[in-house]
Amino acid sequence: MNRYPLWKYLLIAAVLLIGAIYAAPNLFGEDPAIQVSATRSTTVDAALVNRVEGVLKQAGLAYTGSQLDATGAKFRFTDTETQIRARDLVQSALGDGYVVALNLLPATPGWLQALGARPMYLGLDLRGGVHFLMQVDMRSFLRKIEDSYADDMRRLLREKKVRYLAVTRAESGLEVRFREAAERDKARDILKKELRELIYTESDRGGELVLAARLTEAALADKRRAALEQNMTSLSNRVNELGVAEPVIQQQGEDRIVVQLPGVQDTAKAKEILGRTATLEIMMVDEEHDTLTALASGAPPGSKIFKMRDGRPILLKNRVIYSGDNIVDAAPGFDSQTGRAIVSITLDAKGAAINQRVTGENVGKRMAVVYIEIKSDPLLDAQGRPVLDERGEPVRVSRRVEEVITAPVIRSQLGKKFQIEGLESAREADELALLLRAGSFAAPVEIIEERTVGPSLGQENIDQGWRAVLIGLALVMAFMVVYYKVFGLIANAALVMNLVLLVAILSLFQATLTLPGIAGILLTLGMAVDANVLINERIREELRNGNTPQASIHAGYEKAFAAIADANITTLIAALMLFNFGTGPIKGFAVTLTIGIFTTMFTAVMGARAITNLSFGGRKLQSVPV
Repeated sequence: MNRYPLWKYLLIAAVLLIGAIYAAPNLFGEDPAIQVSATRSTTVDAALVNRVEGVLKQAGLAYTGSQLDATGAKFRFTDTETQIRARDLVQSALGDGYVVALNLLPATPGWLQALGARPMYLGLDLRGGVHFLMQVDMRSFLRKIEDSYADDMRRLLREKKVRYLAVTRAESGLEVRFREAAERDKARDILKKELRELIYTESDRGGELVLAARLTEAALADKRRAALEQNMTSLSNRVNELGVAEPVIQQQGEDRIVVQLPGVQDTAKAKEILGRTATLEIMMVDEEHDTLTALASGAPPGSKIFKMRDGRPILLKNRVIYSGDNIVDAAPGFDSQTGRAIVSITLDAKGAAINQRVTGENVGKRMAVVYIEIKSDPLLDAQGRPVLDERGEPVRVSRRVEEVITAPVIRSQLGKKFQIEGLESAREADELALLLRAGSFAAPVEIIEERTVGPSLGQENIDQGWRAVLIGLALVMAFMVVYYKVFGLIANAALVMNLVLLVAILSLFQATLTLPGIAGILLTLGMAVDANVLINERIREELRNGNTPQASIHAGYEKAFAAIADANITTLIAALMLFNFGTGPIKGFAVTLTIGIFTTMFTAVMGARAITNLSFGGRKLQSVPV
């Protein structure tokens, strides 16, 4: 009686050993660091690491280590002051071709990293970082949608040879004005067939016949949702440049997005990257005028001088044939003949029609692909110092960067799909395709709320949270020892096992720990000791009923299991409801509580029982110290 088979003891020991290994990284803290990431036209490699190390050594800035991975090059420092100085120095040395961001890297020993052991991610309230609330300008987005529909209407009516006076945007949608009722009826039938997302109504106004059109409520809701989703995808892609381990990007209401970047200390850099936009514009090369003459005497009317990637000037006709707004998909690949990197572009119906018409009319001429990116730079005064706003933050101004990627000769008529060539590497093709798929916002966004949680405040929250956990744990353990003696010690051992396993699972799955999560850990410890209280009280009851010590221990564990299971199952249901219907911190609390329920069942029932069996099983007892 009261014995486990050997395999069960070994299983419990193995689980505890693995738990201790994967919980250990949380003891080592984090190092301040800088992260160097490449932009579209640069790469981060071992040569760059050596270059940055040389810059740091020359300036006398000591760093504790460097590493190169898929996200860029990282350099560790002993304190934040050296980290900030190094960031400014490296950014100045590397120039605009690289993004240098402040970061925090785990100080986990190499042997633990080799086993895949990593610390938990810490939320904004614990690690520090920045919080942005972004407002999506749906009005501008809807105006853009209406302009697109207006262009489609004009194109369809021209193609079908329907005579109309004008297509204008009204307060409630679009209006097409006619002189003749027959033309209006003909236009209505054509537009209803081609543009089915619109509702059409007819009216007479001042001698003119009007066909009004507006989006259906369902189509309007779909477009708003798609715009919000594209903006969130674009923000997620940009956050990758900052090296944030566990960013939070989520919708709030119908037209707002919350962005939380734990560990990011550079608010200005975060704002710069989140505000970037990138797109393409397709223009025809002006082959009627000489580029060098235009450089000397100015571009002729209707044309503009651009620069190729290698710095050579090129004269383009200053009329956009179509833009990135018409791009449906962009995929990187390789040319089957040359083996060089390319990006395959797929256009929407409007872009395909324009592309087919223009390329068909200009076979043998050159067409340029212009890459455009909007960057945000600090505003400098006459002495070259940043201008600060009333909050003491740098004032930033937008800058439009234009670059002609390629200007090939049109060999044949193109349609819905074509390729961008002239790229230098597969990495550049990947990044360009990514930017074109989700690089620009579907609707303009504005940061309407900004909060920064400093690393010191985050560390204070960590210290207070874990202090609460340790004090609570100490008080509970003291009570259990005083009230239940040896069985109280067994309960305390199970409690420590529970905490270790809970932290290990959170670390293994790279969960994000927040202050509500720490509250969930505290609640888990309380529930865990409650299970042991039920077991110990049941053992006492069996002893009072006259059972032998060994039978009382056995019955105590067996009969208490049903009550323990009931309590934990009802709590699990509540935790699942919190996770399903809650948001943000509530979800974090629910996740921690759910994991804690399973660790509690394992340690309070199997773990404590194993210690009890090892201590009292297999020998004759006169009494039980409970």
